[in-house]
Amino acid sequence: MLVVDDEAGIRDFLQRALQKEYSCVETAASTEEADLLRQKLHFDLQIVDICLPGRSGVQWLQALQDAGNPPDTIFMTGFADMNTAIEVLRLGACDLILKPFRIEQMRKAVQQVLERRRLARENFVLRRRLDHGAPLDSLIGTSPSLEAIRTLVRQVAPAPSAVLIEGETGTGKDLVARAIHQQSGRAGPFVPVNCGAIAPELMESELFGHIKGAFTGAHQSRPGLFSYADGGTLFLDEIAEMPLLLQTRLLRILEDGRIRPLGTERDTPVDVRIIAATNRSLRQAVSDGSFRQDLFYRLNVLQIEVPPLRARQQDIKLLAQQLSARLAAELGMPELPLNHADMQALEAYPWPGNVRELKNLLERCLLLRTLPRDLLTATSETSSAGGYPLHWTLDQVEADHIDRVLHNNGGNKTRAAEQLGIARKTLDRKRQGTHDRD
Repeated sequence: MLVVDDEAGIRDFLQRALQKEYSCVETAASTEEADLLRQKLHFDLQIVDICLPGRSGVQWLQALQDAGNPPDTIFMTGFADMNTAIEVLRLGACDLILKPFRIEQMRKAVQQVLERRRLARENFVLRRRLDHGAPLDSLIGTSPSLEAIRTLVRQVAPAPSAVLIEGETGTGKDLVARAIHQQSGRAGPFVPVNCGAIAPELMESELFGHIKGAFTGAHQSRPGLFSYADGGTLFLDEIAEMPLLLQTRLLRILEDGRIRPLGTERDTPVDVRIIAATNRSLRQAVSDGSFRQDLFYRLNVLQIEVPPLRARQQDIKLLAQQLSARLAAELGMPELPLNHADMQALEAYPWPGNVRELKNLLERCLLLRTLPRDLLTATSETSSAGGYPLHWTLDQVEADHIDRVLHNNGGNKTRAAEQLGIARKTLDRKRQGTHDRD
């Protein structure tokens, strides 16, 4: 946050008090100093004195509003009147604090503003997620491998059969599972659980539930995740980490559709579809003896292999654009445009962490307002002198060049064809051939 006041004592007092709770508290003696700080840092909240030398705090807020996207503002003043209060509230100020004030009064005002900001961001993100439509839209890309997954999702979604999703960490196996559930038409919820994140001694209770007194510490009955997922889908991520004893119980549930909470002698029927995922080879786990062979066959009714990001390089551009837009909305920051050289660096990188690594890097880009140079350096050796990654095919180079010329001509195919030195029909044929290959 940013404190703007021409009195050094007020600035120091607020900075010392607020730094105990908030990580970054900067100060400025004038709006000119504040503008310089705003060029370097992003502020969630600013606390501004109305009476400042030169431009007043009210005039400054008006200028920030005219420029767009001003931060939340709390005003301070020692000379308040009704007209001033009306004016600052009309400008959208969050609060007006009279001097002298107690620090607890300021802390409470700050907490209320930040809480409102958090709730507003959460609501905005939720609305965006609802507006994005069917989860199939979250499977971003046009590569043949991703289109094949979309086709499989549509085919397997209506059936109640178990599905096994395999793929490296960070490839988006959970998105595939959610898409299957959404397309299935099942009325119940989608309940995800990471088998590797639950302690083995707690997993049985988490999955199947327990009654009061079933074990030490069971002070009240609690349903398990299978009960919560009744009528819907239970997504067992990292299924290879499930202990052998629980694998036996899971096999029984898959066969007869009944669970037995801990401490009871009675089975309870549940209507739950199982989708499992793993970043390890279950066949190898069966060979190692760490996974039951009969459970593997029961889960492997329908199998979907999610390819690593390096195997669908043509999806990276679209992924980067859409993920960057979503992250910018979630962080409350302006989008960061990625130029052609940035995209080449992203496409040349092998992405060992897959889509998750790409998402994390894009978040870093938004915070730093630039693509990290270490990535560009690491990938420069894989690019040709002409700027294209060396692993690209001639078809990819041609398609990318056509797209860039079209973009530079505002999408006008006739002008683009003239610039490329080809006929308009040839341009259409080449673009159609690219789409057919996709």
